[in-house]
Amino acid sequence: MNTQLPPTVPTVPAETALEERDGRYLRKAIVWSHAARRRGNRPFGAVIVSAEGEVLAEAYCNTAETGDVTGHAETNAVRMLANRGLSRDALAGATLYSSAEPCLMCAGAIFWSNIGRVVFGIDAERLRVFRGERAEQRDAVLSCRDVFEASAHLIECIGPALLDEAIAAHVGAWST
Repeated sequence: MNTQLPPTVPTVPAETALEERDGRYLRKAIVWSHAARRRGNRPFGAVIVSAEGEVLAEAYCNTAETGDVTGHAETNAVRMLANRGLSRDALAGATLYSSAEPCLMCAGAIFWSNIGRVVFGIDAERLRVFRGERAEQRDAVLSCRDVFEASAHLIECIGPALLDEAIAAHVGAWST
């Protein structure tokens, strides 16, 4: 007698419509994801924007170039804030735009930085299809929303969004 439950099919989140400002900055993050790929890295980009609309940091994933496994786009962008002398209150009003849903590590960096809002392109469920079954390409199956919901301060999370544009950098990028 088979007592195993049938495997569950992950629910793929619906695409979120964005306002013009969010679309503009998310597209900048997606441009950085293409730059990362051209440089031999995994295709991820991030942009951090203040509440007033000032771009505070722009970064891409540089793990292949540097050998630093923590060199994800979001983490690199958060590190750039260290030299800006911004208060935690100022960062609470900032938005981090990411070409893809932040991983567990990046969600932690966002939490610790006090950034109050995240807008992302491709979600983790769709990204896992590109990553495939290779062990070195797998991620922790935990949504950034789980980390943000556990936060003592509010972190608004919007995405997935601009899926066709965000997905484009991943097509063919994960086979090697």
